[in-house]
Amino acid sequence: MTLTTLSLLLVLTLVFVGLAAAGILWAIRNGQYDDMEGPAQRILMDDDDPMIPFNRLKQNAAAHKITQSAEQTSKAPADTNQ
Repeated sequence: MTLTTLSLLLVLTLVFVGLAAAGILWAIRNGQYDDMEGPAQRILMDDDDPMIPFNRLKQNAAAHKITQSAEQTSKAPADTNQ
């Protein structure tokens, strides 16, 4: 009886280890472990700044300054004194 129980436990252990290995390989092949830190970092990032009216005005003003400076540099005459 002891040998029968031992062989049954050995077979069950091998089946369990095989299923665990198959599950891990399936998870790796299907990309379950691709990015472990990205979602944890994204949840901590505050992307509400544009929703606050004062911050939106600052962002629009900064974008307007960049646009104006780009337009001024493109309209500047070329330096012909070489």
